[in-house]
Amino acid sequence: MGEMIVSLDQDIRLDTTRARLSNLLKRHRELSDRLTRDSDKTILDRLNKEFEAARRSQSQEVFLDGEEWNDGLLATLRERVHMEADRKADNGNAGFALVCHPEERVTYRVGNKVICCLDGSRIGIQYETSTAGETYDVYHCVLESKSFLEKMIVLEHTIPFFLPLRDLENDLLFSNAKKFIDSVGDLLQAYVDRKEQVRVIKELYGNQISEIYHSLPYHMIEFSMDDCDCKFVVSLRYGDLLCELPTKVRILVWPMHHHQSKKQCTSSGSQQIPVRLSFAEDAFRIQSLPEAYAEIMQNMPNEIQQLFQRSPS
Repeated sequence: MGEMIVSLDQDIRLDTTRARLSNLLKRHRELSDRLTRDSDKTILDRLNKEFEAARRSQSQEVFLDGEEWNDGLLATLRERVHMEADRKADNGNAGFALVCHPEERVTYRVGNKVICCLDGSRIGIQYETSTAGETYDVYHCVLESKSFLEKMIVLEHTIPFFLPLRDLENDLLFSNAKKFIDSVGDLLQAYVDRKEQVRVIKELYGNQISEIYHSLPYHMIEFSMDDCDCKFVVSLRYGDLLCELPTKVRILVWPMHHHQSKKQCTSSGSQQIPVRLSFAEDAFRIQSLPEAYAEIMQNMPNEIQQLFQRSPS
């Protein structure tokens, strides 16, 4: 009887924690919606139009690979935007669209990044994230370069507020602008990969997963599954926001007495001490969420049977 009371107390505390977490995530979603509904969407629309205009006015798009993408190219871009700003000031055409000599109207593509000159001493970077070979989301980052004597700054962007763009700016932009631009691209792609994995696992196995929680950057993910034989809780942690696969995995299973009926399985008093599933944890460390889930569910019956055999009847 004492064990049943303890188990019931644990269930109550767990339900309370889940309810609080659910409310917190709901508030985060509402805040995110408010932040992106007005100012961010206005910036997104304006930057989309500005980048499209810059690319339409180009004379060519140059694809860069390996050592072709370097600090020297960034210095050339900075010089170009300053020359253009000076030319407009001399001609009194400060409000006119970007005008360059034909050979200067060039955009550069480096992996998932498109880099171009924008009006007003600015350099624009468009990040085209992808999943399964298809473009997923597009983000923008605009750097302002007032002069060669002043460091570049992030003037505006459409990158999600919960990703550490300002930390990267403070750490890298002045000392290594190329590394800053590359790191932002890696950060966005890793975020999109984690986000898409959660979307796919919901789509494919939503009828099997009873609850799923995640942080806004998707660097903490938890979900649970229930059936007559056992209850599973999967907890994934990503070492940093550049990780696409989890670095810490913990999977606990509460086996139920195999001779009980399904109705009896719902009783909290039938739970045993949770056991970690090492084989399942290994799968999640080396595969995407949907792939790992599919693999462990194939092997789960045998694993659960062994747990039952080791459990007292």
